[in-house]
Amino acid sequence: MSSNFDEIIEKAKDFFRNEIAPSHIANTKKLKKLKDFDLNPFLHKYKASFLTGNDDPESIARALVYPRVLGQSINTTFGNKLQKFCSEVLEGFASTTSGIDIEYIDKLDGRRKYCQIKAGPNTINKDDVETIKGHFAGVKNLARTNNLNVGFNDLVVGVFYGTPDNLSGHYKRINEEYPVIVGQDFWYRLTGEKDFYQRITDAMGEVASEYDGSELIEEVINTLTKEIEESLKPTDNFEVKEVAEGKEKYE
Repeated sequence: MSSNFDEIIEKAKDFFRNEIAPSHIANTKKLKKLKDFDLNPFLHKYKASFLTGNDDPESIARALVYPRVLGQSINTTFGNKLQKFCSEVLEGFASTTSGIDIEYIDKLDGRRKYCQIKAGPNTINKDDVETIKGHFAGVKNLARTNNLNVGFNDLVVGVFYGTPDNLSGHYKRINEEYPVIVGQDFWYRLTGEKDFYQRITDAMGEVASEYDGSELIEEVINTLTKEIEESLKPTDNFEVKEVAEGKEKYE
C-alpha cells in the first residue's frame, strides 16, 4: 500500500482537526441570537411540535438550532474549505493550469486528468455549470496551442462523496460533455485503491469521535430559549403608518 496515500489519510485527519472542527464550533457559538435565524412565525411552532411534541420556547430553539448545527453549518464549512483541502491534503496533485484544482494519472485508463473538485452531489448551482465548462474550454484551447493530447474525457469533475444516482441535474448537464466522477469511483481513479473512499471517510469518523458538542449545543439552546420567551410576549408597541392618498395607483 502506497505510503503517499497513507499520508493523504493522515493529512485529511489533521485537516479535520485544524480546519473543519474549529470552524464548526465557532459557527455554533454564533447561534445564540434570534436575529441569526430566518424565523418563520407561520411555521416555527409546527416545527417545534413536530420535533419534540410541544411548542414551548425551548422546543422552538431546538427546531432552529439542530438543522443549522448538524446540516447547513457543517456542510457550508466543508464546502468553503474545499480549495484549502486540495492545496494541503492533495498537494501532491496540485495543478498549475488555470481553473483546474488537481491533475492526476487516472489509475483506470492511465491518462492524465485535469480535474475540478466539488464537495458533494448537490453542491453546485446553475451558474456553476457554465463556469466549469468555461474553465474546461480554456484548458482545451491551451492544449491546442501547446500541442498537448487532451481529450474530452481527460477534463473531469471529481466529486468527493456520493454516488452517480444522487448527482443533481446540474452535474448531469456537465456529464453530457465532460465526465463527472463521484465518490468511490473518484478516489479509486485518483489512488488506485478500491477501498480508499471507505478508508478516508472512516478516518474522518475517527477524528469526529474526538469531539462532543452536546454541552455547547445545550448552552446555545438555553441562551436562545430566553430570547424566544421574550419575543413571544404580546406587545402593543407597534406603529401603524398611513398610506398617503393619491400618491400611487395600481391598475
